[in-house]
Amino acid sequence: MTERSDDTWDRDDSGAPVDFDRLETIADRLETSGRFERVDSHPAFAPNRVVCVYDSTFYPPTVEAARVEFIWFKNGDFTIQYHEDHSAGTFDHRWDRHPSDHNAREHIHPGPDAPTPGVDTSHPDDWRDVLTAVLKEIEERQRAFWTE
Repeated sequence: MTERSDDTWDRDDSGAPVDFDRLETIADRLETSGRFERVDSHPAFAPNRVVCVYDSTFYPPTVEAARVEFIWFKNGDFTIQYHEDHSAGTFDHRWDRHPSDHNAREHIHPGPDAPTPGVDTSHPDDWRDVLTAVLKEIEERQRAFWTE
């Protein structure tokens, strides 16, 4: 389902096990949000992820679908990928905290194509602050569709 510009998505680069308790907490929190049509915990195609499909009313008709996917590890590492399917292509943006041979531990792979290497950055220490920052950034992107 998810195409990546590097091969880190399906590997456990953090060296830590997946934090399924954290993923359940994230899923529980996001299921209460009206922004998602569906929140899937550990879908068959990605049992180590929570996949949240955005309500289509947040997007113009040219955006056919959008989702954000979370993987969280017991050591606090994570990968969060935002993906849009457009009638004329795709948009991908990813936030990462994990060891990397192409970037600092904390980095982003910015849209529209989430290139590797990405851009070194820092993320908040608390997972709730990371979640808030990511959702805010996605919301800003959604709002921009309606001001263009």
